[in-house]
Amino acid sequence: MNYEALATQVLEGYELTNEDALAILNSPDEDLLQLLHAAYKIRKNYFGNKVKLNMIINTKSGLCPENCGYCSQSIVSKAPVEKYAMMKQEEIVAGAERAASLNVGTYCIVASGRGPVNKEIDIVVDAVKEIKGKHEDMTICACLGILKPEQAQRLKEAGVDRYNHNINTSADHHEKITTSHTYADRVNTVELAKQSGISPCSGVIIGMRETKEDVVNMAKSLRALDADSIPVNFLNAIDGTPLEGTKELNPRYCLKVLSLFRFVNPTKEIRVSGGREVNLGTLQPLSLYPANSIFLGDYLTTEGQPGEQDKKMLEDLGFEIDLEPLKREVQKV
Repeated sequence: MNYEALATQVLEGYELTNEDALAILNSPDEDLLQLLHAAYKIRKNYFGNKVKLNMIINTKSGLCPENCGYCSQSIVSKAPVEKYAMMKQEEIVAGAERAASLNVGTYCIVASGRGPVNKEIDIVVDAVKEIKGKHEDMTICACLGILKPEQAQRLKEAGVDRYNHNINTSADHHEKITTSHTYADRVNTVELAKQSGISPCSGVIIGMRETKEDVVNMAKSLRALDADSIPVNFLNAIDGTPLEGTKELNPRYCLKVLSLFRFVNPTKEIRVSGGREVNLGTLQPLSLYPANSIFLGDYLTTEGQPGEQDKKMLEDLGFEIDLEPLKREVQKV
């Protein structure tokens, strides 16, 4: 396959076929640098050498009634994670202050659970208003589970810019990962965020015993959803979860997956997310040739790479931190 020619076609509006997509995932390792060069051609066209920094605050941990097989916070998990109810407003605001001090452009307010109760929405709304009063240009992303329409509207009015609800896997593979909610539940929440005027963020977890055809379907489903931001997680199988011991990934395949997501979603923010340290290892810097966004610091229940190390990585790559605020306004439909 001529990857660079394919990249040129994508820049001219071509949409990959399933055969094209599978050819990328099945590409020989000796083609990897050519593939990354082609993916970078698309990335550079839309994002230059800029990298968006994101930071998570886990505002509510554990205590989740869902049975997601990958999650250490789920009801079926035996992993020894910290469990606590919703943080106070001042704790959430303090997290934003730390993010601002590190030049983080997007602050992600995350809570475990099927969906928020109104008391939790109240806390988030008040915190977001205070944060926006101090840091008007900071992008605020909320990830609180399945929303009701009135809750989405309150978040929008408070100043939430983006809402994350990952599809996680393909529609066909979904029931092998969780049965306590449907794939449609996840899609509907993303659509609700869009209808409320909030920028949609939705991504995946790679390495959960899915097929390559599933991975292609994930990338194309997110294109159909028109997700503005796409976090690509790589399974860090935690002891005590149903997926404990799963180890299907290697760094080269992870880079092929990221390249595929760039080819399929050329104009979108693609974020190397949870599990990158474990699964990409010493090849982490190469991930930013197809991707243009990373998480700085720790994840929900696992540790990330030290922020200083991430910033040194960007410096060594010759990339710069993207400090521009979120510009897109999703129109109501």
